[in-house]
Parts: sequence; C-alpha cells; structure tokens
Amino acid sequence: MGAWAAAALALGAAGGDVAVAVAVCLTGAVLLMLPAGLRALRRRHVRGLRATACATVLLCAAAGAAAAGLHAADLRRGPLPGIAGEHGRVTAEVTVTSDPRPSRPVVRGDRATSAAVVLAAEAVLVEARGDPPVRTRTPVLVVVRSGGGDRAWRALLPSTRVRVTARAAPPMRAGDPYAAVLRVDGTGPPHVTAPPSAAQRLAGELRAGLRRATDGLAPDARALLPGLVVGDTSRIPPDLRDAFEATDLTHLLAVSGSNLTVVLLLLVGQPGRAARVERGGLAPRIGLSLRATALTGGGLTLAFVVVCRPDPSVLRAAACGLVTLLAIGTGRRRTLIPALAAAVLALVLYDPWLARSYGFLLSVLATGALLTVAPGWSEALRRRGVPGRVADALGAALAAQAVCAPVVAVFAARVSLVAIPCNLLAEAAVAPATVLGFAALALAPVALPVAEGLAWVAGWPAGWIAGVARTGAELPGAQTGWPGGWAGGLVLAAGFGLVVLAVRGLPYRRWWLTGCVLLLVAAVVRPPPLARWVSGWPPADWEFVMCQVGQGDAAVLAAGGDAAVVVDVGPDPVLVDRCLRELGVSRVPLLVLTHFHADHVAGLPGVLRGRSVGAIQVTGLEEPPGQAAFVRRTAAAAGVPLVRALPGERRRVGALEWEVLWPAGGAGGAGAVAEGPNDASVTLLARTGGGLTLLLLGDLEPPAQQALLRARPELAPVDVLKVAHHGSAHQDPGLIRAVRPRLALVSVGADNPYGHPSPRTVGALRDGGATVLRTDRDGAIAVTGGAGGLRVRKEAWGSAS
Repeated sequence: MGAWAAAALALGAAGGDVAVAVAVCLTGAVLLMLPAGLRALRRRHVRGLRATACATVLLCAAAGAAAAGLHAADLRRGPLPGIAGEHGRVTAEVTVTSDPRPSRPVVRGDRATSAAVVLAAEAVLVEARGDPPVRTRTPVLVVVRSGGGDRAWRALLPSTRVRVTARAAPPMRAGDPYAAVLRVDGTGPPHVTAPPSAAQRLAGELRAGLRRATDGLAPDARALLPGLVVGDTSRIPPDLRDAFEATDLTHLLAVSGSNLTVVLLLLVGQPGRAARVERGGLAPRIGLSLRATALTGGGLTLAFVVVCRPDPSVLRAAACGLVTLLAIGTGRRRTLIPALAAAVLALVLYDPWLARSYGFLLSVLATGALLTVAPGWSEALRRRGVPGRVADALGAALAAQAVCAPVVAVFAARVSLVAIPCNLLAEAAVAPATVLGFAALALAPVALPVAEGLAWVAGWPAGWIAGVARTGAELPGAQTGWPGGWAGGLVLAAGFGLVVLAVRGLPYRRWWLTGCVLLLVAAVVRPPPLARWVSGWPPADWEFVMCQVGQGDAAVLAAGGDAAVVVDVGPDPVLVDRCLRELGVSRVPLLVLTHFHADHVAGLPGVLRGRSVGAIQVTGLEEPPGQAAFVRRTAAAAGVPLVRALPGERRRVGALEWEVLWPAGGAGGAGAVAEGPNDASVTLLARTGGGLTLLLLGDLEPPAQQALLRARPELAPVDVLKVAHHGSAHQDPGLIRAVRPRLALVSVGADNPYGHPSPRTVGALRDGGATVLRTDRDGAIAVTGGAGGLRVRKEAWGSAS
C-alpha cells in the first residue's frame, strides 16, 4: 500500500518534489531501522518489530515514488512535449507498444468524432522545425484517421517501428501516460522502418490463426472468442461491449487471471494436490515430476504473456494467475495475501502507471476478495443448505461484486443489479470456451480444419456468454444510476457493509430470503404494471414523451398500442433504447430525423435494436456529410428505407396525425433560407388522439423560424412546443408569440458547455404564458391531453401536474 500510494502521488508531482520525498522516506527508514531493528532482533521487542515494519513501509514508498518519478520523467524527455504544447508538426519514428484498436466515435455537441485507429507507441527519433533528428524515448499516443490504410494500421504488431508525419498535441487529460498525441497526416498505410520482434511475430501469427479459425462462427461468438482467449477485442461491436458493461462482465473481454488459471488447472489438478504424489491434472499422466510440473507451469505463464502481449493488463493477469497457482500448489490460504501483495508490489514498481489504473484496482480487489471474503461466505451458504459448488460460485460472485461495485460507481456512476446472476450464468461457460479456444489457438498454424472444429465447439459457450450479456442488459432494471466520484463509491461501500451486518445479525429464515430475492427480481424485471404503480412512470395514457437523452433530442408520439412515431434519436443509442423500452414501444411506423447533426442521429442503432421500423424520414440537406452517410449505412444494414420529407406532406397513424411544415422547398428540398443543417430541420405540426397539438421545431434558427411564420401565417396557438436548438438564445420572438404554447419543453444535457437553455429564451416563453420544463432537471417528460386538460408527468420526480 505504501508503494502503491507513493507511486500514484509521484506520477503527478514535480521531479524535485519526488526526489525530496524519496530522501525523506529513506532517512526515516534508516532512523527507524538502526536503533529499533537491532533491538527487535536481539530481544524480539514488540515496539522494535513495529518500528521495523514502519521502516519497511517507508522503503517501499521510496521505491514506488522513485519508480514513478523515473517513468514520469519520460513524459518530459526530448523535444516532443514542447512541440505538442505548440501544436506543431513533427516527423518521428515510433515503436509500437500496444495493439492498434479502432476508436469509438464520441458525440461532442452537434458533431461526432470521426472513426480512427489508435495505438500506444514510444517515440525514438524526432525531427521538427528543420532541426537535426533527436533521439529520445518518449511515450506517445498515435491517432490515424480511418481511410484506405485502416487494415494495414490495424495489422501492426507491437515492437514494429513506424515513421509518421503528424500534428502533435498535448494529452487529452491530465495524468495520461503519454507526452503527446500524434495525429497522423493522411489515411494511407504506415511506413514501416523495422519489423516486429520474432516473439511478437509468433504471437501475431497465433492470434491471426485464432481469428481465421473463428471466421465461420455466429457473429457474437466470432467476436467474443478471441477476446476470451487472448484479449483480442477488435471484432467486438459497440452494442455487445455496452451489454458487457451493463452486466459487469467486462472482465471477460480483457485477459484475466482466470484464463491462465483454467490452463494451469488442467496441468496440476485440484487445489492442494500439486505437491502430492497423487496429484491431479495432466502432469502425472504424462510422466512429469514435481519439479518438471513447476517448470511447465512457469513456461505456460511465460507463453501466456507472450501470446497475449505484455501489456499491463496481461502482466496483471499473469501475476494474479501465479497467485492462484500458489493456491493450487499448496492449499495454504494464509500464504496467499503476502503473495498477492508481492505481486502487486512488483507490478507497481515495474509499471507505476498501474497505481492510477481503475482496472488494476478492480483486479487486486477482486483477487483479494476471492482469497479472504469468499471462503467465509461460501461456508455460510453451505450451512444454510446451499450445495457446495453453488455455494462456492455464489460466494465468489458476491464477494467480488461487493468490493468492486463501489469502484465501478466512482468512474461509471452506475450500479448493475444483474451483475451477480449474469456472472454466475456466464462463469460455467468460461472454462470450456477458454480451454477449447487455447487448443484452437495452438492448432490453427498447423491444422486449421481441426482448429476450426474446436472453435466451432467453443463457439457454443462463447455464444452463451454473449447471450447472457445481451439478455441481462435488455432487462429494464439491469443498471441504475448512482452518484459518481469517491463520495458515491464510499456511500455504496458503506451500504454494502450495513447489508452484510444486517444479514449476519438476523436469524436465517427461508421466507425472508425468498422475499428479498423476489424484491430484487421485481426491481430488475420491472413489470410495466408494477413499475407504473410504484413510480408512476410511464403514465398509462401518455401521448407525447420527451426522452432524457442528454444534450440532444428524442421525442415519442403515441400511435396506439405498442406503436409510436419517433422524432430524433439523441446522441446515445443506449439512452434512447432505454426510453422506448420503458414506454413499451416495439413498433415505429415512421422515424423522423429532423437533420443530420450527431446529437439528433447518433442514437439511431438504439431505436433499430429489437424493433420494427417502417421508414426513416430525413431532410433534404445532407450535412454534415459524415453523419448523413452514417444514417444511410445504418438504415441499409437494418433494411429500413429512407424517405425525404416533403413540404405540406400529411400523414396519419391510428389517431395520430401530423403535417410537415418545413423545409418549405428550394434547392435540394432544404429550404431557401437553409444556410446550414439547423435551418434545414424537418418541422412537424402534430395532433394526438387526445386532442393535443404539438409543434416540433427541430433546431431551426431565427431566419428559418421567421420564414416559417411568413409561409404559414395561419399558425394557431399550440398546447406543446418543442423548443428549437435546446433552448438556445437564437429564437424568433414573433414565432413564440404566434404559437403561444401552454407547455414549452427543452431537451438539454446537464452542465452542457453551451449555456443551454438561455435565460432569455426561458424568460420569453414564460412571459408568453408557457410552463417551461427541461430534461436536465425534470428527466423524461410525458404529456397527456383529453377532457381533463393538459397533464404532465416528470420521470425525475414521478409527480403529475
């Protein structure tokens, strides 16, 4: 703990401060060791032993701080940090240190970042500003825009040396383990100046062989099996990754200690028997002595690191796997915590950046819980009549979740309610998928048909794991929001502690346990009648809902039964999918995308997931081109036709009817005043079965709003106005006065950097007699009309008005 904390602090400190801290720790250790340590050795004096322990902690802290200081110095070495601070151009030779991976586009405002290939590297030669080349050793992050050279960049192996010409920029976040971001010019293939090492070529061939062997599997199994075996997640689609995150199964997507443990179990057999003559596993059956068994286990661990690449996560997995190997070999639990501590100490000194890694913290906590907490909980479950194997699995899952969930809440601000059952259901399939996957990995280079057969068999458990993740993530209560940051994590940890104390203090009653399980099932499944009765959301008679999708738009118009017309889909597929699931919408006769900005269209896969969509209606101005192309690709993949909105077009679905007011015509159907995507927004005037009138303005700017009013001077007051452009200050007062809404809804993200909604806009709406609600404060908003007048229910408070 001393080395861990010192390394974490030293990574962000100045070099001089680190040197002073190391000197202070060493001095303190010497002062404690000389007088007290000798006394302890001579008399076994208790106080002397404590002083020696404190001195040892100081020595470890000094080592952690020194290692971190040396690694942090790499971030300041050479000319690159200065060039990055000036956003200068540079030509550099870099050595690849990680597998290239595709980046996931992120919505920022109305734009989505373009797809790119990202890889970690170490700059070894830098040329800039016409100066002579400078040799250095500076960690960098290389970003390559997607284009014609994608396949070649993704095929690069660690240890390959590449020459790049790029624009340098500072790290995106303080504390990132690299000195600069190099955004490579162009999209062509890489210029390789030195091939990868022999070990990495061998590892690359094995990994490529596994991918070839899995090519014929079902999509989920083909994507997941290489990730389970060697941590190759290049094929995993975003929706499957989201499902694994929602169910807390992401540890299966990265190489973990369990992968190595499964292989070692085949070698040495059950725990506690490896040192005996009658030991289990394959070792005695193939004639290996105890010493040969130990050497073979070490060789397997080394091969595991080489094939899975010596990234920090793989090294962490190898260390934890060796701790488990110690458990298998000795069966002496009291030696395991010191062994785990030694592994952690060695890894922190080897790579101090692990001291700031949430993944490393989760790995250590989970391993520690399995060694300390899980055995006691498993024994307690056995005493209550739970079968042995089930008690072991359930105790391990409960212990790991109890210590890891607070850390997940710190950075993800959520708690998964299905993590334990999903981990239990997936765990049974991990071992066969891993063993068969490793066999296919080994045989692919020499007997591909046999490897394909093994991969086909392994595809069944891999597909089961993916199915568990997808099914768990689709449950309405799969995860719930939780305050983020360390305060939220501490509150959750305290809550777990109180629950454990309560369970220990209460007498065991089967009916009490059954009631708790049924309550949890109800919270996860959330049957619509029960959810509506408890929370009041969604109201049974809703006619219009403004979904809470952050800084973006997504609105839903009821069309009878399980059908609805959806207008815009927001920036996040998960959020809009969740909103439609809560509303019980499974059929979308028409999906209207008002314009192609990312905060209105990036969530499209969420609406298409598991629903029938009749058509997607779009504006005529295809800007930005990248987002328009994304919509076309996504619609084509789902087999949904695209249609263009026509001015004056009237449609009806059930009791819902609407008219397209804008774009009003002109070049390309985008309107004569459409100077950009916002002014080309499809604008709808809708009337629900309950008699509500709604005006949905998209993101129209004042020029288009004024033109709309001139084109449609007969516009009458409406019940509900979807305020344009998230309530920005750019509104036409004349249009607000003309439609005089009773209710004005603003779809906006909390703490957005644009100041939306504008106080001036909110004030103008209220002065006109409108009630103003906003999704960042009120959550999703449902509106109902009819004889009882306009009624509103807010999800955030479950209250009606």
